[in-house]
Amino acid sequence: MDLVSFGNKRSYNEFKNNIPLVIQPLFDELRQFCMGLGLKIIEDVRMHRVVFCKSMTFRWFADFEPTQKSILIKIQKDRKTPITIFEIFPEDDLEEIQKNLKDAFDLIH
Repeated sequence: MDLVSFGNKRSYNEFKNNIPLVIQPLFDELRQFCMGLGLKIIEDVRMHRVVFCKSMTFRWFADFEPTQKSILIKIQKDRKTPITIFEIFPEDDLEEIQKNLKDAFDLIH
């Protein structure tokens, strides 16, 4: 899988050290889901969040920000529609968020 990190060149493993232990497995699972959506996923590890983009066009479709007990996920399907924000907790069913992430990946240009 071709992954590229931009920004401050921070690796996901470095970023992961700042994620509270209670949500690390959830963050990892959702990250793996996003990375598995296509061959040209770009993971941009930033200071306080991880952004997933579709190919080198830098059209982001998902933005993950860990909190102490959850993950705030912003999803963008199109530049003309409002961004959708979800708060996901470790005990939540991931089916709906995964469907939204896949839809966003498929629709973003």
